[in-house]
Amino acid sequence: MAKLSEEDKLLRIKIAKRLKKLRSESGNIQSKFATDNEMDRQLLNSWENINNDRGMTIYSINRICKIINITLKDFFDDPIFKEE
Repeated sequence: MAKLSEEDKLLRIKIAKRLKKLRSESGNIQSKFATDNEMDRQLLNSWENINNDRGMTIYSINRICKIINITLKDFFDDPIFKEE
């Protein structure tokens, strides 16, 4: 697997932070959010971990968006993605 560029690493971190923020705003801890939505808690944890080398696929991001009732545009239309 090719190494991520610094720009890609920054995007991965921003996605992880956005996911964690949205999940937290839902009022659920990781384990409850995962259980309620039939997903693996360890996978959710790895997606939220900014030190993880693996990011989420667009399909996984879309699944989370559907769970919390937002669009992909809403997910990425956040100030965190405008920061340098």
